[in-house]
Amino acid sequence: MTLILNTWVFEADVKQGVKQADLVDRVARLGADGIEVRREYFTDLATELPAVAERAKAHGLIVNYSVPDEVFVEGGQANPKLGQYFAEGQTMGISKIKFNTGDFAHFTGDLATAFSDLPLDAIEMNVENDQTAVSGTVSAIKTFLDAAHEAGLTSLGYVYDLGNWAFTHGDAIASAQALAPYTHYIHLKNTAETAGQLETTDDLATGIYDWQTIIANLPTNVQYALEYPMASDDQITAQIALFRKGVGA
Repeated sequence: MTLILNTWVFEADVKQGVKQADLVDRVARLGADGIEVRREYFTDLATELPAVAERAKAHGLIVNYSVPDEVFVEGGQANPKLGQYFAEGQTMGISKIKFNTGDFAHFTGDLATAFSDLPLDAIEMNVENDQTAVSGTVSAIKTFLDAAHEAGLTSLGYVYDLGNWAFTHGDAIASAQALAPYTHYIHLKNTAETAGQLETTDDLATGIYDWQTIIANLPTNVQYALEYPMASDDQITAQIALFRKGVGA
């Protein structure tokens, strides 16, 4: 199984000023297959993007790109920044880019035309279930991806984010079954409820979800990412081992 480490794993280090390019070397040492960089963690795109590319190439690592923005802005227009985000991804040599769906409900144009300038043949575009009512429901995601595939944009896919279903009160198993045909990527994290508050745990095996039962409803020939903060490389190594044992890899 292909395992990616999302840089949220290293949140404490990023807050201390560690650059994502420096984390590429660490991901390689930890034995993962790739890194998913987060746009909000960059402080100087001009220098950091090519540095990520250089180091990832040296280690033979996959690079994926998490962009905290929407495909469709309020009012239903395709986000005018999409081209910029793809260009950033091309600088890093990414294989996947991830967004939230946004206000597709008010889109009235032609999807093939709206996305015609994007390098969809080189970079796989996906949307994720986030923690909002706009982009975090099966209906919102499936409506967009159904329309995209009908428009001939069959490379567009979905990132199943396990932990986020708790925040939108979705059924994680039913959602997996409904969106399995579109699932190209799986983000793994668990969620616990303490004193009425939901929070992401630092252990895939701790929380309200049985992650192994849930992923049994999803495709197996996809990339997986661990996406939750961890305190040390020893903990990350243990969580990687837990994942690999759980999927039989």
